[in-house]
Amino acid sequence: MDKIRWGILSTAKIGREKVIPAIQKGSWCSVEAIASRNIEQAQQTAAALGIPKAYGSYEALLEDKDIDAIYIPLPNHLHVPWAVKALQANKHVLCEKPIGLSAEEAKQLQEVSMQYPHLKIMEAFMYRLHPQWIKTKQMVADGAIGTLKTIQSFFSYYNVDEKNIRNQPAAGGGGLMDIGCYCISLSRFIFNAEPITVFGDVEFDPVMKTDRIASGILHFEKGTASFTCSTQLMPYQRVNILGTTGRIEIEIPFNAPPLQATRIWLHTAGGTQEISFDAVDQYTLQGNAFAKAILDNIAVPTGLQDAVNNMTVIEAVFASAAKQIPISI
Repeated sequence: MDKIRWGILSTAKIGREKVIPAIQKGSWCSVEAIASRNIEQAQQTAAALGIPKAYGSYEALLEDKDIDAIYIPLPNHLHVPWAVKALQANKHVLCEKPIGLSAEEAKQLQEVSMQYPHLKIMEAFMYRLHPQWIKTKQMVADGAIGTLKTIQSFFSYYNVDEKNIRNQPAAGGGGLMDIGCYCISLSRFIFNAEPITVFGDVEFDPVMKTDRIASGILHFEKGTASFTCSTQLMPYQRVNILGTTGRIEIEIPFNAPPLQATRIWLHTAGGTQEISFDAVDQYTLQGNAFAKAILDNIAVPTGLQDAVNNMTVIEAVFASAAKQIPISI
């Protein structure tokens, strides 16, 4: 087998517009089926994207023995239930972030996955596969900014549509789950460690009851990370990584455009160095990396324990905000 045959659970926008076309460009990937609870919608999406099979239920797709791996872009509250069902159907699983609604739910998925050691499962934090982040992590490790001391990140967009799944608390909506998870993930990724204590401050929308502005301070053994995320502010994103002798600034840290070059800057006493990266689709890189892990029977780029750890920090931010005290991890 030289290509992994993918099935997609749902016709979600992120899948239709970003992930599916990207996976289709992968050297080791072939998207063979898509499922929706509405067969007509599945058929329309399949026709539009050139996918051979369309199913009117998620169960029907999971029963297809010609499918090797499942990509899950369902709403957050459905991630773990359907990831479990996919594993039980003997499918590898790439699941959108956040992995679930809680650390406990993530642990439950981890426990189930251990019953299927031959299957790969990964949370889809695609940004980590982008060359700009690989370069940034290497520069920090090589001492380009001296000793890493603190990270600052910001991620926001504006969305007040009550019908949007991101604004529905029962489905795991809110800014911290949707985009704050990136800020937490990158901090742990660059420090290569888990925070010791977390302090959070969260503002909730009075009508929709989802968090619309959330800030956090993560205290690591060797430094700190601070972030703010919001679903009701002007769209903006930026990351600054600061050390004793330098600073790395990432212009478009999270949703790097697939058809546009990206830039980071290394600021030191000697001046500013701009580092450019050719346009690349980080979703294609993610699909290829996951497929290669299956084909070569090697570990996925990011294991499920990382997903559990990220959910643990997200919960700690909420708990700290509710109690207005630091929370120990």
